[in-house]
Amino acid sequence: MSQVTVLRQRDISQDKTDDVKYSFYKKLSEAKTDLPPTTIETLQINITKLCNQTCLHCHVDASPKRKEQMDLESVNRCLEILATNESIKNLDITGGAPELNPHFDFLVTEARKLNKHVMVRHNLTVTLDGNPVTGESKEYLPEFYAENQVEVISSLPYYQEYFTDKQRGKGVFEKSIESILMLNEKGFGIEGSELILNFVYNPVGAFLPASQQSLETDFKRELDKKYGIKFNNLFVITNMPINRFKQQLKRLGAYDEYMVKLVNAFNPTAAKSVMCRSLISVSHDGKVYDCDFNQMLDMDVVAGGEPMTIFNFDYNKLVNREIMFGSHCFGCTAGSGSSCGGTTT
Repeated sequence: MSQVTVLRQRDISQDKTDDVKYSFYKKLSEAKTDLPPTTIETLQINITKLCNQTCLHCHVDASPKRKEQMDLESVNRCLEILATNESIKNLDITGGAPELNPHFDFLVTEARKLNKHVMVRHNLTVTLDGNPVTGESKEYLPEFYAENQVEVISSLPYYQEYFTDKQRGKGVFEKSIESILMLNEKGFGIEGSELILNFVYNPVGAFLPASQQSLETDFKRELDKKYGIKFNNLFVITNMPINRFKQQLKRLGAYDEYMVKLVNAFNPTAAKSVMCRSLISVSHDGKVYDCDFNQMLDMDVVAGGEPMTIFNFDYNKLVNREIMFGSHCFGCTAGSGSSCGGTTT
């Protein structure tokens, strides 16, 4: 049995019940579209599931109760991979709140020494909340990010308090605004500065996002007018129908309706730019995945006939692998597309 056949069978059976009717492979076949990897430009590492927040849409199921952490041996191995593969230009650090991993600062500083572009998925409130387990302060983060020229990518569901707190918890919006202003003071998002501050928007509920360009215009106008806030780009991301968000949809009886929206909005052009074609994702325990969403569904990569981890990492095998797709992939290919960098078309 070929690897492609195995992967397609896995796609059909991964949810065993409702997702059989939403086959991404069938849609690719109908669109006569093939999506092999093109390169590996970005190493994305999920270094912890510990978070100071518990957001409704979180596909990682992160929370203050999670204990998973990447250990120092695995952090050092990721740095070795970056050092020995020049084509991997970007390190994308995520979580949970990645700053809550005890080796986070070391990972950032060592990657910068390798001249890698470092991006951090920063939830903003961790700067003020600190570590929910140890109580350790994180108020140094804006200065640390500036010193290391880190690209800060922060989730901000909306420019109004009600919608942000509805998705992320009471008081989150107010803390987020305070944290953003701290980043602005260090030069992040300010015109003429090389310090990049990007925001991530995703809808509250079972909706496809509006135009990225129009939303960015609205965010910049409203945040500047009300708070004097500046930022570089707004990334619009479709909510992925997995884990916590999927459970919410099912409780509301809206799962099928949402999936139909995604399937009907499938865009072959957007599909060709999905992030898994130029990125690999690494979990806290060193396993390798096609993307962060596949990681959360335990859809680990098999390359060259063996499960791939950071400890048997093989660039050539990975760039020639078969990407594993599932019904959740419709979230990345609906409308203008969706990825860790926003829309793809």
